[in-house]
Parts: sequence; structure tokens; C-alpha cells
Amino acid sequence: MKKRRPKINVRGARRGTRRAPRSVRKAKTGPRRAFAHPAAAGRIESLRRQIERAAAAPPARWNANPEDVRRSVLKLVLTLVEMIRQLLERQAIRRMEAGTLTSDQTESVGLALMRLQETILDLAGQFDISPDELNLDLGPVGRVL
Repeated sequence: MKKRRPKINVRGARRGTRRAPRSVRKAKTGPRRAFAHPAAAGRIESLRRQIERAAAAPPARWNANPEDVRRSVLKLVLTLVEMIRQLLERQAIRRMEAGTLTSDQTESVGLALMRLQETILDLAGQFDISPDELNLDLGPVGRVL
């Protein structure tokens, strides 16, 4: 003979009983009160001002001038290459400090990174892009480099 499982209603109580099982009942707690700290209130006010400025700013328009497109793409590519160069430089410094690079390897990595930086600056100079422009503004996240 098969044992039947008791039917449970929406609130978790078995039919015919008045209370839900202990595992289903929630502990009774008083109402939670949230108090804003002065630092949090200042942060909220700062965010509100940022949202208002962003809403008031005219929408960014894309200029389809072929020279501007070329310059913008080059600026993006150079920014990404510069970011990768900086990451490689940090990795090389970590490896050098850990002692996992020989002196010849350290010399060749340093030389390669210097040549890469010179190439980035040469290409930026050809298109009249200053090194300060090689950065991406990601809005609320911040700048990449």
C-alpha cells in the first residue's frame, strides 16, 4: 500500500491544520527602519546632479565625415593598443620582481615595450592625436587609462 503525501496549501500548511509547519513559518520581526547617513545623502545628491547634467546635455551625434571616421577609429585602436601595452608592462614588472625573467628576457621585453610606445606615439602624431586623447570615457564607470 502506497503512503500518501499530505496535500499542502498555498501558505505551506497541510490541509486541515491551522498553522504552517515550523520549516515554513517565518520569524516575526518588527518593521525595519532605514536611516540615511549623511555620507549616503551626499552621494545621492551627487548622483542626482550627474543625472540632471546628463539629461540636459544634447545627445551625441555621429559625424559621418570620412576623415573624422578614420581619425576616430585610429584613436580607438591606439587606445586599445596602449591599454594592452600598459598591461604587458605591469605583467613584465611583476615577473621581473618575482625573478622569473632572466636579464636577457628583461632587456628584450623592455625594448619591445619601448618600441611599441614609440610606434603608438608616431601614429598618433601622424593623425594629430595627442597622447592625452588616447583614453576612453566610459561614463559612470570612469576612464579606461
